[in-house]
Amino acid sequence: MSDDRKQMINEFVASAMYRNTSRRELMRRAGLLGISAAAVPFVLRSHGVHAQDATPAAGATTPGSTIVVPAGLRTDLSGQSINAVLAAAASPDIPWFEAAHAKFAEATGITVNFIPGEESATDRLAIYNQQLGAGSGDNDVYQIDVIWPGIVAQHATDLSQALGDLAAQHFPAIVENNTVNGALVGMPWYTDAGLLYWRTDLLEKYGIEAAPTTWAELETAAKTIQDGERAANPDFQGFVWQGLAYEGLTCNALEWQNSNGGGNIIEPDGTVSINNPQAIAAFERAASWVGNISPQDVTTYKEPETVNVFAPGNAAFARNWPYMWAITQTTEGSTLVGKVDVSPLPKGDGPDARNADTLGGWQLMVSKYSGKQDAALEYVKYMCSPEILKSRAIERSLLPTIASVYDDPDVAAASEFIPRLKDVFQGGAVARPSTVSGELYNSVSTAYFQRVNQILTGSASAADAVADIESELKDIMSEL
Repeated sequence: MSDDRKQMINEFVASAMYRNTSRRELMRRAGLLGISAAAVPFVLRSHGVHAQDATPAAGATTPGSTIVVPAGLRTDLSGQSINAVLAAAASPDIPWFEAAHAKFAEATGITVNFIPGEESATDRLAIYNQQLGAGSGDNDVYQIDVIWPGIVAQHATDLSQALGDLAAQHFPAIVENNTVNGALVGMPWYTDAGLLYWRTDLLEKYGIEAAPTTWAELETAAKTIQDGERAANPDFQGFVWQGLAYEGLTCNALEWQNSNGGGNIIEPDGTVSINNPQAIAAFERAASWVGNISPQDVTTYKEPETVNVFAPGNAAFARNWPYMWAITQTTEGSTLVGKVDVSPLPKGDGPDARNADTLGGWQLMVSKYSGKQDAALEYVKYMCSPEILKSRAIERSLLPTIASVYDDPDVAAASEFIPRLKDVFQGGAVARPSTVSGELYNSVSTAYFQRVNQILTGSASAADAVADIESELKDIMSEL
């Protein structure tokens, strides 16, 4: 899910949470976000909010009640106070933050002042750049997006020495993403990745023994199911995904390319690697889906359009982020309760083919301008510990960045969906080339998704578009 869209959904959820918006206005905003009326109650529940005409479920968890303070925190910094820029002012996470900060203060004597960030990720980054560019020490800790380490690296404290043991517990792919020129810019805090959703009932109905593990298998299964289902439902689709020219297409296309052995667009050493036979073949394959196993207008899809086809039962397979799981598991958001499973996205068939699921998520960064380095480091150590990630998984359904948390029985009891994603982050996660391209990443991504969309719509051949991407990216990277 694109970062701006996540912020928009958070704002929508917050309006419901604080009940400062009429039901009619909520429905209007839902429509603008592409959320169907039937799915609104689910979206609110999945963020810990009940619909305005409902009452909280009996036995609802008190925010922070699952927090266990990790052992070994320093107690010699008592009396210090730090500022942490975290969620937006209307975030539903705030009650949990308040509880977490109170327990941290009780254990260490360090007071944490919650500083709200901007709703829009774009606006937030602009504010960060303004503050950090001025060398301001007003804020000590910043929440940063997974595609920002290369942009903010020059302003960040290297966490690798003070928190190296903690970093070693987190998923290596995310730690690598957050490492710029050998410096660990941000500690992983929670994560996200693209997933393959599939209909268990339809695989059984058509004698397909297992979820597809390659794109070729997916094509065959999707076509078989689509042909069979269209007898009763002419609108049924084999496979839906995000094909509009925006950041979401960068995520999808990187998965196709990387899973086929086509590289990372730009390699960690700065080499522009996009122009290769495996990448071209991956894009040609995706283009062949359009109007075949995928709808003709999939090239206009973002995440909401994918949900609005899959959740009502009109597709066999879908690519989306983990948030869509809960939509399929409520009768108010879907007709698919008990009929859906997830797995890593398929592999290609080129040399070095592998599973590739694009990373999302957020990290915590310590500003190098902070005058309270030790206290800020201790806060990051606390907030990114296995104990705190476990609480966030249980209470906020946020995906941990430490493998052991996925194995915790309390996490499984709270959400049986979370443990099944461990393999995605251990073996299939792939990062966008944001760290190596730094502040130029937006230009890199725009050049990439615009040209890939041209391939999908048939306005350019894959070979020509890839050559154009290569030329544009070389020009961009020459500015570093």
